[in-house]
Amino acid sequence: MPKPSIIGVSVITGLCSLICLVKKALAISMFIMGFSGLVAQLVLLRELLIVFSGNEFSIGIILANWLILEAFGSFFVGKGAERTKNKVVTLVIITIIFSLYLPAGVFLARILKNILGVSIGENIAFLPMVYSSFLILLPASIPHGALFTYNCKVYSMLFNHAYSSIGRAYVYETIGTVTGGIVWTYLFIRYLNSFQIVISLVLLNIFVCLFILLLTINWEKGISHKVFIIFSCLLLFFNLYLIFSNNLEKLHHVSIKKQWRKHNVVYYKNSIYGNICVVEREGQYIFFLDGIPQMIIPIPDFVFIEEFVHIPALAHPSPENILILSGGAGGVINEILKHPTVKLIDYAELDPLLIDVLKKFSTSLTEKELSDRKVRIKNVDGRLYLKTTKNKYDIIFVGLSDPSNLQTNRFYTMEFFLLARMKLNKNGILVVGLPGSLDYISEELRKLNLCIFNTLKEVFPFVRVFPGDGINLFLSSSSGEITKFDRAIFVSRLLERDINPEVLVPRYIEKKLHPGWQDWFLKIFKEKSGKINRDFKPLGVFYSISNWNAIFAPCFRIFFRWFEIIYIWIYPITLIIFGALFYLVRVREINLVTLGIPICIVTTGFAGMMFDLVTIFAFQVIYGYVFSWIGLLVTSFMAGASTGAIILTSAIKRMENALTFFIRAEVWLVCFSFVLPFIILVSNYYLGFPHTVPFLKILFLLISFVGGFLVGVQFPLANKIYLDNNPDLSRTAGLIYSSDLIGGWIGGIMGSVFLLPVLGLMESCMLVVLLKLGSLIILTFQNLQVSKKSQLKGGKK
Repeated sequence: MPKPSIIGVSVITGLCSLICLVKKALAISMFIMGFSGLVAQLVLLRELLIVFSGNEFSIGIILANWLILEAFGSFFVGKGAERTKNKVVTLVIITIIFSLYLPAGVFLARILKNILGVSIGENIAFLPMVYSSFLILLPASIPHGALFTYNCKVYSMLFNHAYSSIGRAYVYETIGTVTGGIVWTYLFIRYLNSFQIVISLVLLNIFVCLFILLLTINWEKGISHKVFIIFSCLLLFFNLYLIFSNNLEKLHHVSIKKQWRKHNVVYYKNSIYGNICVVEREGQYIFFLDGIPQMIIPIPDFVFIEEFVHIPALAHPSPENILILSGGAGGVINEILKHPTVKLIDYAELDPLLIDVLKKFSTSLTEKELSDRKVRIKNVDGRLYLKTTKNKYDIIFVGLSDPSNLQTNRFYTMEFFLLARMKLNKNGILVVGLPGSLDYISEELRKLNLCIFNTLKEVFPFVRVFPGDGINLFLSSSSGEITKFDRAIFVSRLLERDINPEVLVPRYIEKKLHPGWQDWFLKIFKEKSGKINRDFKPLGVFYSISNWNAIFAPCFRIFFRWFEIIYIWIYPITLIIFGALFYLVRVREINLVTLGIPICIVTTGFAGMMFDLVTIFAFQVIYGYVFSWIGLLVTSFMAGASTGAIILTSAIKRMENALTFFIRAEVWLVCFSFVLPFIILVSNYYLGFPHTVPFLKILFLLISFVGGFLVGVQFPLANKIYLDNNPDLSRTAGLIYSSDLIGGWIGGIMGSVFLLPVLGLMESCMLVVLLKLGSLIILTFQNLQVSKKSQLKGGKK
């Protein structure tokens, strides 16, 4: 019979092993929480982007809504962690709620236009975009926010220091987030559809729940544990059944059918560049890219295509080398090939999948276009190709309808027009189109056309406008040849080249080329403001969104007009707000912890979101395919935040004065915000140099990492400073986390809708500098007040 001491040692050893296992289980739980949170966010963002017509500024709205809902979950739902008796079971319940909603969230995102009563191909207005994304994200992000606080509380039971528990939870979650971003970029978006991705997350979370329940169960009294073990097993088997019975694929197709109601969808796939959907109707194939109709085959819109191609081609005396930047297949190439002078057509189309799909649904028209010896297809971003090619062209066609998002706006900016001018031959012509009308022109449509017209006039000495119903055609050139183009020249060259158009007959073209239309356009669009569309100040996107919003939600057009003029007051308003806060600090003597730390964390959350949006914004402007890199950019930011949190969490116990380090972090955030726009502008300049493209991408990841690092170091410091004054762990974790997320929400909404489109890159970053300077001054002043009071007390003693 073993001695009692040996039995005691065995029991203690067993208990220690069990505690270690539970600790590991909770660490895995927090890792999976971060992994699932980012992947779920990206899945829902991807689906909503398709519904929101690929508008990148909706990314800020989606991320902002996710953040504010997480803040609500963390602070209000998470507050229950102190009162809950069985915290482990509650943690499991919240995890299951979060996981089970994800497939429903994907389904709801896909049928969102049906719910809102918006037609296929129609844009969703700004306000419905905000509240619909808010409601779809709500059942996922609130539980996910609560998970952070509950994990902190459960994990803190096994550690001596409360602030160390919060820091560790933050680190584990962030490492999971980083892993999620990498897996998303290189595995999920390439090989799985959205339902396959979210069911994978459900399985991961159920496995973790079972692991935690089995390790913490009291087999004699743990009735709730047993119930949820059984329930988790049932969920596990049900999800495995969905996968192996092929029902998951059926659910995917049912959701697509619901999304494209009353349309016969014959092809649907997400590539790393976007979403491609092909709809068949009475033998006609309609191609949608991110929910926007791009081309119709085999019988295209002859009126648009003939005007778009033949007016500029006949305005040129002898076009030989042609460049088409997107939208060439489906009629445009075919019409260009009718001109016998044409020797070469370079066609740049970013997504190779689109070309493959065109070949899959081949018609005589597209087969002729894509197989012609004169046509060279370039699967590369059109602007990058233009910047790196040594070729020069007689006509450059921009096959896009309007600058409705950052990807398309890149082809309507002054920087692009300067680049195009350098790549044109002596009599070369640049052709762009914008929405137009010969009847009623709204203020928003007028500003959109005027902005692009002013931008063209800044670069080209000669700009000829051909107004129309549906599209205004802009021809720009360094030669005055386009100003002499009239009916006689049109008919002469039409006969000379033996072209027989369907629509552009002499009677029709006589009206189209009448000089009165040019005079009418200049009179209607005359304005002294002369606003210019730039790469990093994309007013074209803002005016395009304003135009769509005026069409589909006219009652809110006043807000966009207000956004356009408020930029004059943004800096004075910011100074007034911080002046009022400074008054509270100095006169009212508000406590450092009560005001200073939360204000700093709110402005840091704002700055962090702006860093995220600026890198996404700049990457899209420079490269044009942020969709495939958004996971890595977010991952890099979170990796920086994780590294900052790890370093500070390990060093925080040895710190004598955490506030001093916090103030230093504030100073570094001010400096980073100031230099960020200059780094991006220099990067853009060096893009055209050989071998710089991959290094500049690494630079973007590094920028995201540094921005995340500076944000991450403040989180554990803020928790320590706050906990030293208020030992309530759940309240502290919830307040600091929520302050960070609220700042991020404000940054997401303001940055995406107003700051970046209207103020632009430079002024938006300078606003961040101003905000961080304000919070730094308040914090420093409060610190001095505290120091003086301590010295006075010491002197009295």
